[in-house]
Amino acid sequence: MKFQLDEPQGGNIISRHDGQSVRVNADEHRSSVLVPWRGEVQSWALTRFEDLTEAHFEQILSLKPELVIFGSGSRIRFANPKLYRSLIEARIGIETMDLAAACRTYNVLSSEHRAVLAALLIEA
Repeated sequence: MKFQLDEPQGGNIISRHDGQSVRVNADEHRSSVLVPWRGEVQSWALTRFEDLTEAHFEQILSLKPELVIFGSGSRIRFANPKLYRSLIEARIGIETMDLAAACRTYNVLSSEHRAVLAALLIEA
């Protein structure tokens, strides 16, 4: 059996996560972030699930992913669909998971070269 290290080719990978931070590539982030499959990780001005607005999902839309993995914090919580209507209308899929599951799922999809974006809520 041959083992081969599977590394993203120019893409982002989440190497560590806990309730207070995520490490994307070599950078640690202690606040909410948007992690696209390629390109720069962006700050996501969100500290509490209850503060989600349509504008948060509009920021995601501007990055043009095919699929969004929403990490809703330490536990799974579903946003009101009216908040992400812009994604639905643009035919962009969205899945909601807790932070740990979102990080794992993002890494799998990114390794398959999918145009995925992780929207990760890190609560203060």
